[in-house]
Amino acid sequence: MKKILFKILRYFIVLAVIFIILFPIIWMLPAAFKGKQEIWAIPNTFFPKQFTWQNFIKVFNLDHNGYNFIRSLLMTMLVATLSVVGSLTVNMFAAYAFARLEFRGKKVLWVYFIMTMFIPGITILLTSIRVVSFLHMTDTIFVLVLPGLVSGYNIFFFRQFYLGMPASLEEAAAIEGCSPFKIFIKIFLPMSVTPMVIIGVSVFMGYWNSFMWPTLTIIDNPNLAQVMQVIRVLKSSFAGEYGIVIAATLLAIAPPLVIFAIFQKKIVAGIAISGLK
Repeated sequence: MKKILFKILRYFIVLAVIFIILFPIIWMLPAAFKGKQEIWAIPNTFFPKQFTWQNFIKVFNLDHNGYNFIRSLLMTMLVATLSVVGSLTVNMFAAYAFARLEFRGKKVLWVYFIMTMFIPGITILLTSIRVVSFLHMTDTIFVLVLPGLVSGYNIFFFRQFYLGMPASLEEAAAIEGCSPFKIFIKIFLPMSVTPMVIIGVSVFMGYWNSFMWPTLTIIDNPNLAQVMQVIRVLKSSFAGEYGIVIAATLLAIAPPLVIFAIFQKKIVAGIAISGLK
């Protein structure tokens, strides 16, 4: 009887937590199809009494000081994709060097990279802005992609994964005359699909949800505006019409949900790997 009660309590707690996490999304779905008066109505109803597509139509037709929601969605996708490719390339090569190669100053450099994991990003925000301003990168796509490519945590994650790979594979390839670069491409890269997915999704989400960095790095060009910036423009342009903002937000969370649905098995496997390491 105690086991049954404990199991019921456990399921109840799990369902309560899931409901709390998913409630904003569950509430957004019908709210995106409500008019302005119905959203603010008291008492509020969950399902719309009068179904309307006007919120989505206004989002798609947004033209406020050159800002366009669809263009910002595509630009954010481009920036996030370039960042994922660049981040995986740089961090995986660095992790391979720290895990498998011997070179002068390796231990000192490794300590330096590890230290960056314990520095809050907000503390170096102003200095980072000074650097990109000095390099004349502001208001360009480079300021959105380059500064966040290297990550101490990502290098650490891949390094721990590479340290666990059998040395016999590397030795056999070296006997066959493969260079370290070829060993990485032929052996380590194909075996790194799972950690690549978990880190790639993490990097994608970081860039997709980025708001403070593109705003503070003086992205004034509407053609480079990221989706979170445009949602803020919508909030100021349609004050009180939260149905439009909700519709834009619903469209903005669609790509990450699709990516999760595609790679969910690899993501779970990657979390398991990180727990074992």
